[in-house]
Amino acid sequence: MIRQLCAAALLAAASPLAAQTAADEPAFSPDQMRAHVEFLADDLLEGRDAGTRGYDIAALYVASRFDALGLKPGGSKGWYQPIDFARARFRKDAPATITIGGTAFQNGVDVMMTAHAREPDQLLAADAVFVGYGLDSPTHGFDDYSGLDVRGKFVVLLSGVPEGRTSSEIAAHLGSEKARMAERRGAVGVITIPTRAFLASTPWKRLAGYSASSRYVWIGKDGKPWSAAPEIRATAYAHGPAAEALFAGARMNLKRVLDAAARKGAMPRGFALKAPVRIERHSMVEKISSANVVGIIPGSDPELAKQVVMITAHLDHDGVDPKLEGDKIYNGAMDNAAGIATMLEVARAFAEGKDKPKRTVMFAAVTAEEDGLLGSQYLAKHPLVPAGGRVAGVVNLDMPVLTYDFSDVIAFGGEHSTLGPIAERAVARAGIKVSPDPMPEQGIFTRSDHYSFVVEGIPSIMLATGFAGEGREKFMNFLTKTYHRPNDDLGQAFNWQAGARFARINYLIAREIADGAEAPRWFAGDFFGNTFAPTAPKAPAPVRPKAK
Repeated sequence: MIRQLCAAALLAAASPLAAQTAADEPAFSPDQMRAHVEFLADDLLEGRDAGTRGYDIAALYVASRFDALGLKPGGSKGWYQPIDFARARFRKDAPATITIGGTAFQNGVDVMMTAHAREPDQLLAADAVFVGYGLDSPTHGFDDYSGLDVRGKFVVLLSGVPEGRTSSEIAAHLGSEKARMAERRGAVGVITIPTRAFLASTPWKRLAGYSASSRYVWIGKDGKPWSAAPEIRATAYAHGPAAEALFAGARMNLKRVLDAAARKGAMPRGFALKAPVRIERHSMVEKISSANVVGIIPGSDPELAKQVVMITAHLDHDGVDPKLEGDKIYNGAMDNAAGIATMLEVARAFAEGKDKPKRTVMFAAVTAEEDGLLGSQYLAKHPLVPAGGRVAGVVNLDMPVLTYDFSDVIAFGGEHSTLGPIAERAVARAGIKVSPDPMPEQGIFTRSDHYSFVVEGIPSIMLATGFAGEGREKFMNFLTKTYHRPNDDLGQAFNWQAGARFARINYLIAREIADGAEAPRWFAGDFFGNTFAPTAPKAPAPVRPKAK
């Protein structure tokens, strides 16, 4: 049901009912949480897609709330950090193709590519080399490029990481680095072959459907669309007949390669392929703009004020899909209006509290998360910190499921840094426990906005409502029936008291970081700390109980 844009009235009517708090803590309001979510998830905002009027209205709403609370503008332009994006779409009059060994395969059928902003009109031809899983990290037991010359060639690789070879989080990181690994070896393109395990969770039809979607990337100060691996000029997926054509006449055919990959821990070795590859695609590129919204509460301690504690939540969602029947709006009530509402309540608690934080606290509503963590990536690479300052730690709020009275929370990434113990101490004050990651196979630590800061060497965590009691059933019901669907709207059975409790918990964590004697540190020996902050001081690794 369409509602009127009446945020001011909603906030004015919010009652002072609050979750139970200690006498020296600010109050947290279920009604404030409800008012924020009701505004941000209204149909009139049309799903808050980055670069749209609906998103801009949401951004203005957040900026106005920061202003009303007395925060200081923290953006490069007042409350905003404007970002230019290149949006690439395929030209309809020039179908994209991959030709393998003389046979052309249409995009979206047996091959999948997206449009390309850096090279709108692209014709790229080269030989190809199979490189196993395409992993180049000898310290972790992966040396797939050994003995192979891929300079100036396409690398053909299997999706994912061999099962059981490393933790899910490290596997997710290594998987995200494959293009850079190929670039370092001199390749010009990457073609991924989905394994059977991959296709079991992501059917080819769904993957191939991405070929019709727009591709977003932020534009750097040099005026070029940014790329993590700029020398990799093309990436694609191949399946079925196209994948078979890649291995035609080679040492092993596709079936044998996939059979080998299906064995737990197996690592098929690479070899040269006989079929040359030619990619042709033509894209239309337009520039759009969207902004992060940033407010700050300056630190009160002269010695610590240049250290910034950052609270992030993504403001965007998936917009409108006119091809859908019935409801066409992806309102994103839980994902992530609820996260923004939590951030605003935490900001209100800091702003109205009698004791100001020792470290500076920055609140950032970031854009284009649904397009690939782009707004947070831009903010992480263009930090808005005081001169001589640094971001000390990040707490990210993404999709708290507020439909049940949770009794635990999950601090994704807490095991990697002292943010884990900090979170445990803080939430204990609220009578809540921190539980281990209940879905380690999903690699969630690497899949939300906090990870943009992890790769810049900053300790970071993401808070979510937990799985204890009815939590697992409620959380998984949301994931399987509502996540990224139009029914993530205001018709859900929100528990606003739980929302207020979740806001309080995140305030306590942020407060603990802001006033702590030491800034957060990575644990000694941690993969992410060693990879992204090798010279930063480390904390002693905690002694973990041995598995029985």
